[in-house]
Amino acid sequence: MKGLGILCSGQGNQHPEMFDLLDGDEAAGKVLHLSANLLGSPPDALARKADPRELFRNALAQPLISSLQLATWAALRNRLPTPRVFGGYSLGELPAYGCAGALSTEETLSLATRRAALMDAASPPASGLSALRGLGRAQIEGLCRETGAEMAIVNGPDHFIVGGSEEILTLLESLALETGAQTVRRLQVGVPSHTSVLAEAGRGFHSLLEASALTNPPVPILAGISGAVVRRREEGIAALTQQISQTLNWAACMAAAWEMGCRVFLELGPGTALTKMVQDVYPEAKARSVDEFRSLKGVTSWVLKHCG
Repeated sequence: MKGLGILCSGQGNQHPEMFDLLDGDEAAGKVLHLSANLLGSPPDALARKADPRELFRNALAQPLISSLQLATWAALRNRLPTPRVFGGYSLGELPAYGCAGALSTEETLSLATRRAALMDAASPPASGLSALRGLGRAQIEGLCRETGAEMAIVNGPDHFIVGGSEEILTLLESLALETGAQTVRRLQVGVPSHTSVLAEAGRGFHSLLEASALTNPPVPILAGISGAVVRRREEGIAALTQQISQTLNWAACMAAAWEMGCRVFLELGPGTALTKMVQDVYPEAKARSVDEFRSLKGVTSWVLKHCG
């Protein structure tokens, strides 16, 4: 049987219909009920009714995306083979621990809300992230030194995310295009995640994790900053703390999942960003996002067909 990797998306691809696939599913409904108690309203209703800009506000986006991933996995867990590994991109690394069984649903959702608050408190106004493609790492690092931006995520040999103030990002984007970047895109994320600016948020989150009931993961999880396999509580606490203010290496995470035998990848959403990155690096892989299906039955059939 081909190994299955479960991928938890980060912020930036939220949409009003992202909970629709879960309508009527009992297991997902239990998660959404818990989330409603935390958020004050059902998360699916919030997604459908919120102003589009509100969906990308950090304080709502983090618990909302976490709710989606936990509910989606609750709906699919008993229908699919046990994954070889869970991987979470940026915010998605936290709900990956909930999906893997290392944190309860309630505590994962609570931590997501408190993580967002800590990051908002530590983040300067008018700051964020930009995605760049077409330049090498040395070139991006040079532009960061020149402008004061910081490397936030390494997605591939010519695909990077940088963080900083809006003024710094505007300058870096201009210089990157002059240097030969193929694409430059400002992300819909209002904090400079995975940069040293958020060191204080990382320290605060470390205290919360130490006080949490996080356990040794029953299924391995990949550390976002390195692609290392997390199997123990203390490793998980370190990984979830460090990733707030240190550069993520998603390229290393994809390589680690491949090395562990994953040939089928299912992204829990929202969006298809991680699916596309897997396909770019490993065109022979079978990778899709739950967002691409019309039913949970369709998701199940596709995974079972390709896992063998």
